[in-house]
Amino acid sequence: KLAAECQSAGYLGTLIPYKCDLSNEEEILSMFSAIKTLHQGVDVCINNAGLARPEPLLSGKTEGWRTMIDVNVMAVSICTREAYQSMKERNIDDGHIININSMNGHSVVPQSVVHFYSATKYAVTALTEGLRQELREAKTHIRATCISPGLVETGFAFKLHDNDPERAAATYESIRCLKAEDMANAVIYVLSAPPHVQIGDIQMRPTEQIS
Repeated sequence: KLAAECQSAGYLGTLIPYKCDLSNEEEILSMFSAIKTLHQGVDVCINNAGLARPEPLLSGKTEGWRTMIDVNVMAVSICTREAYQSMKERNIDDGHIININSMNGHSVVPQSVVHFYSATKYAVTALTEGLRQELREAKTHIRATCISPGLVETGFAFKLHDNDPERAAATYESIRCLKAEDMANAVIYVLSAPPHVQIGDIQMRPTEQIS
């Protein structure tokens, strides 16, 4: 559906969807193998997938915590590793790895349902800086960047509050939220920086957001 929308909107290039469960390492590796076969490899990797489950620290279900770890931390790490190896074997020295983080990766808000989620995003903050350091040790010019948004109007809240769709909808009605296009523009800005400029983190919120 998204590929058709892009084509009908007249965007250049081609969007090729590939079904992959990011909580399953075998499927991730299969995806990168298919990319190698069909498109030689990866030059830019944008780790965008992330989710939150309403599992507080004092009463949350282990399954929900594990799901957040698997998608928000492990999948980011696996995709990053595989993308870097793809660049390395093809001598790509100007690649880019962008982690879509969150403002919850920089501050803990007083909402118990997102405390564990916040911990996973703090991990993304650390992983991105660790990645930057390892890329420098490897003597490569591949860059690593975080983009940390506040409230973006997506399906995120409906996953978090999947038992209360009215609460989820209200999340996006209280203020004028960021849009997917705002995130895309931030990605383009990062990728457009001159080769000698590495943007570490873009922190962006809706103007009306308080937290």
